Amino acid sequence: MNAPSPSTIALLVLLALLAWRLYARIRRMVGRQRLSVLRPWLTLVLFPALVCLLCYATAAHAERLAWLAGGLGVGVLLGVIGLRHTRYEATPQGLFYTPNAHLGVALSLLFVGRVLFRLLDLPGIEPALPQEGKDFAGSRLTLSVFGVLAGYYIAYAAGLLRWRFLVSRAGRSRAAPGA
Repeated sequence: MNAPSPSTIALLVLLALLAWRLYARIRRMVGRQRLSVLRPWLTLVLFPALVCLLCYATAAHAERLAWLAGGLGVGVLLGVIGLRHTRYEATPQGLFYTPNAHLGVALSLLFVGRVLFRLLDLPGIEPALPQEGKDFAGSRLTLSVFGVLAGYYIAYAAGLLRWRFLVSRAGRSRAAPGA
């Protein structure tokens, strides 16, 4: 029996990592969560930065930018819908929220489906074919899926921060009776 090739081992490790992250993502998107102080801010910094990098990488191709922008628009709309279907709780233990499970699972499956499709489409599977357009920023579908996810996470993080601000402002106004 032949030993597996390094690329096969790398693919298996990548698939195991992907399965673990999918499990963690779905688990986080369907249950009650404490509102983190740092996570929404990281989301509001990292995702727009990634979008800007992708815009820079695809600047020469306006149609690809349109796919990314379309995905962002759909993602922001889904983020607003997700915020409306989120259950918010301000307790003495802290601020908690429960995202809409159906929307979270659907977005996670969209992401995983696209990643799996890209894994099957990796260069080297069919080495005789030219590999033009196989880069991340070259795929309109990948850009639009990333746009949906980025738009959703940006809108959702902004909504969570807005909710935290409103709760803290309401708490301050109750604490200061003369205000």
